[in-house]
Amino acid sequence: MRSVTRMELIDHIENAFAAGPATRDQLLAAATASHARPEVIAVLQRLPEQPYRGLRDLWPELADVPVGA
Repeated sequence: MRSVTRMELIDHIENAFAAGPATRDQLLAAATASHARPEVIAVLQRLPEQPYRGLRDLWPELADVPVGA
């Protein structure tokens, strides 16, 4: 099983920011709608429930997620 990367997260959730900040639940909904792997959903579930202005706001919370494979 391959580990989740930031690039994979971006592929599944970047559109969640199209209308502005996104909450954890909105990020999870975007990932689910884009058919993300269960491992991606699990990583997003670790995020605190708060608004995120953009992708860069996620990285301090997901510091252990590598950029790429």
